[in-house]
Amino acid sequence: MNYNGKKFKTQSNSSNGETSSDTVFSYYQEGNLLKATYSGGQIKFGHLIGIVDDFGNIDMRYHQVNSKDELMTGVCYSRPEVLSNGKLLLHETWQWTSGDKSKGTSIIEEI
Repeated sequence: MNYNGKKFKTQSNSSNGETSSDTVFSYYQEGNLLKATYSGGQIKFGHLIGIVDDFGNIDMRYHQVNSKDELMTGVCYSRPEVLSNGKLLLHETWQWTSGDKSKGTSIIEEI
């Protein structure tokens, strides 16, 4: 699976998460290296970096600056689902490594 050039937005997120349907992610992939930038909603700007396995699962780390000017960091594991229209959903399990270190889940959808 290759994510290069794909864009995603948040479909759902745990209440302790900061991304929303106003957050847009732009993915870039070279080999198994994944990079992305994102912004919108409560997120002023964010980066993520990850490794894509042979099944399209992503092990990633992220950092972002939110609308309160806080620098937030975390880890995330994403599992892809290919929809009947060929678009992707990413089912994500994440945890903050800053702040309260709480955990959550989210789903982002290809746009």
